Amino acid sequence: MSSVVTLDHLLDAHRVWRGQSAVASPSRQSTGHAALDAALPGGGWPESALSEILVAATGIGELRLLWPTLARLTILGERVVLVAPPHLPYPQAWLAAGVDLRHLSIVQAAGRDALWAAEQCLRSGSCGAVLCWPHQADDRALRRLQVAAETGQTLGFAYRPLREAVNPSPAALRLAVDAQPAQLRVLKCRGGLAPVHPIAAGAWH
Repeated sequence: MSSVVTLDHLLDAHRVWRGQSAVASPSRQSTGHAALDAALPGGGWPESALSEILVAATGIGELRLLWPTLARLTILGERVVLVAPPHLPYPQAWLAAGVDLRHLSIVQAAGRDALWAAEQCLRSGSCGAVLCWPHQADDRALRRLQVAAETGQTLGFAYRPLREAVNPSPAALRLAVDAQPAQLRVLKCRGGLAPVHPIAAGAWH
């Protein structure tokens, strides 16, 4: 004999699990850009997590995106580490952005050594933020960086080519920095849906 059981009856009897919508916790790590903060579920960078910044080309303002955060961290005495940057940072530009260079360290490494160094810095718990530029990072390598950021409770940022946007990533946040037109797009954000509309360059440059 067949019987029809209503969904309400199953829910009342606790026979079916009903998921709850996730609500992102407010972030204490403002990006320093009001438009970007407003677009992110937590109102800032995801804490203790890896954020991916996918760029169409170098030198299109991708560092300006992080300068307010790095300035705030270094002023508070937090260590900021750059692992294998593609170009030697220009001190005057970083100073003009408010970054305290006394708390800025650069690690020169290549290939797997650079990934290892970034992972160790993230995991150490002694850094406010770690920036890296991995050239060939698969899902496994990115997952290790994400776990290391969680373990060390550190802000992790990985700059990668925009073409990597088609590949999945364990990063909590993925941003795309376009050159033409100059804009910022949120591709993925933990705790909410990515906004549909891009953010014009003027709002974060």
